[in-house]
Amino acid sequence: MKEVCMLFLVAALLLLGVALGTVAHAPLSVSVVAAAVIGVWLAVFALRERRARRHH
Repeated sequence: MKEVCMLFLVAALLLLGVALGTVAHAPLSVSVVAAAVIGVWLAVFALRERRARRHH
C-alpha cells in the first residue's frame, strides 16, 4: 500500500510540474479561470469525502 501512495505522489508532482510549465506560457486570464475551476473541483471533492465519512 505504501508503494502505491509513493507512486501516486510522484505522479502528482510530475503533473504539477507540467501544469506549472503550462501556466508560465498561458495568459493570466486563462490561468485564473483554470485555478478557479480546479479550486471548485477540490472543494466539491472535499465536501463529498467529508459527507461520506460521516455517513460511513
